[in-house]
Amino acid sequence: MDGPVEWASCGEAWFWLMRHVLACGVPADDDRGPILEAPAVLFAIRRVKGEDPIVERYGDAAKAALYARKFTEDQVVAPFKYSYGERIHGQLDWATAVLRAKPYSKSAWISLTRQNEPPDRVPCLAGVAFRIRQSRLVMTAAFRSQNAYTSYLNYLPLADVQAEMARNLGLDTGPMRVFVDVPHLYQADLTRVWDLMGSRAA
Repeated sequence: MDGPVEWASCGEAWFWLMRHVLACGVPADDDRGPILEAPAVLFAIRRVKGEDPIVERYGDAAKAALYARKFTEDQVVAPFKYSYGERIHGQLDWATAVLRAKPYSKSAWISLTRQNEPPDRVPCLAGVAFRIRQSRLVMTAAFRSQNAYTSYLNYLPLADVQAEMARNLGLDTGPMRVFVDVPHLYQADLTRVWDLMGSRAA
């Protein structure tokens, strides 16, 4: 069986995911308005780095800083309804201990969801897994849903989580694998998405 699609950078994966939704998406509903909803995807990013020419040119630096706070601060940062920082970092010591005890383990998987949580606070990022393969730390991020237009804003701080775990284990980082169950685009963003596609093609 073939492995997942692999991209060299965060920016390449970001544009590919937007193209996937544009090409395969069908109209659907969402609390925030109508969307295009595409089939699930699994892909890998070989190396997520802060110095990403595509993200630097087409991304939003202010939003990147806001999402970084969502992943690093324990308190909920407006306009978000939950903190990834509080949900992830409280479990990293446990995941590190699992891999120190058994470097071959596939059990260093942490869940970001909580039982009986209000539906509007169920996080898009449902879980994160860590594995050691070929002496490198590989991470998998599983999203129940993801807005392709802003997807890169999650991959950048996730790379920092992966790097922190790798440092704790004395390892280099490997690829970041990403599973998105429901990739989508909001109809309200489609003009901006098409503008991005046209700008990069020019």
